[in-house]
Amino acid sequence: MKINTRLVAARTLVRVLENGQSLTTALEHTLASVENPQDKAFVQAVCFGVCRYYHRLQFMLIQLLDKPMKDSEIYALALVGLYQLAFMRVKEHAAVSETVFATHKKSWAKSLINAILRRYLREKDAIELSINDNFVALHSHPKWLISRIEADWGQDVAAQIFHANNEAPPMMLRVNNLKNTREDYLAQLAALDIEAQAVDAHPCAIHLLKPIGVGALPHFAQGAVSVQDTAAQFAAGLLSIEAGHRVLDLCAAPAGKTAHILESQPDVQCVAVDIDALRMLRVETNLARLNLSATLIVGDATEPKTWWDGRLFDRILVDAPCSAIGVIRRHPDIKLLRRETDLSALPALQYAILNAAWSMLEKGGLLVYATCSILKAENEHQIARFLSENADAKEIPFHLDDNLAKHGWQILTGTQNCDGFYYARLRKL
Repeated sequence: MKINTRLVAARTLVRVLENGQSLTTALEHTLASVENPQDKAFVQAVCFGVCRYYHRLQFMLIQLLDKPMKDSEIYALALVGLYQLAFMRVKEHAAVSETVFATHKKSWAKSLINAILRRYLREKDAIELSINDNFVALHSHPKWLISRIEADWGQDVAAQIFHANNEAPPMMLRVNNLKNTREDYLAQLAALDIEAQAVDAHPCAIHLLKPIGVGALPHFAQGAVSVQDTAAQFAAGLLSIEAGHRVLDLCAAPAGKTAHILESQPDVQCVAVDIDALRMLRVETNLARLNLSATLIVGDATEPKTWWDGRLFDRILVDAPCSAIGVIRRHPDIKLLRRETDLSALPALQYAILNAAWSMLEKGGLLVYATCSILKAENEHQIARFLSENADAKEIPFHLDDNLAKHGWQILTGTQNCDGFYYARLRKL
């Protein structure tokens, strides 16, 4: 029996919009019943697209409805239909007819969906023009997030961030230099007609010009390469690790940075800590694929006394839990699931982890604080406060022409094709 991909997409979106599931989790559930790879790809493209442009599509739908729609599945189907017509290369008649057919046994909804989509086709020029007068629809971000980003970076830079957030993210690879050089791996990709190019910003980074499944990457299962954004690849190098160092990676899951630390300097004692036992299983799996080993501890980074053996570390990476506003282009459901109130507790947690980490750092040691956020409250404001309250902390500044942070290094989403990231380096005197 042929699966209606529009219905699968709508039911996936209901899990996100109504049940608060992450898009990744929702897709894992609903795609289990979809066998055809092309159907899977279509469902994923539609779901990511609707989440990416949800606020714009919602505004459009309101213009097309005479009264609010109560049925969550039909509401999601309307969004699916509008996304196809506004953003995809699906033929108009196919988008309308297949979406109408997806109303399934709800016969009352067929005429409604048909009317909504056909009215959009008639009035789309006027509707698209009206979007320019609504900044939430124009930027396709919630109002509170627009305000926060504009307050930190100003309207012009903020507009660039919103645009980057709404772009499909690039697929970036990190070459494992213990297995091969970047040049060797580029040659392996070329031999398979996989278009790729070296990334100037980092010596291990490769940009795949067209995303593919990891199973198609040469020797992926043997640990030759990992998928990781260029911005996240800077962490290992900023630690300046030397042979024999004791290294601590706090909030380590899923271990992308842990693995890179061990790839860059295998002769270290590395301890990786995360509070989530299930996520720590992913750390174990990822390190095993790369044939790397570290001491793995399930523990609370704010309470080291419950798991730490008392031996100081030469290097510490604090990969702090954050709002993840810098990776919205990879996880567009963040715009739907995150609330402004969620952000109020994060700075206190981050600061508690930073303080706890500092107590475990050897004198002369180096700590790198990292987030995948672009909000100053989680980043440079944290470091400014920490420096003012800890006389034995010295910042190692970044001398970069394009750095916008007073403390540390702020990478804004889209800069050099990177995710939004923040780093600060602190030396213990």
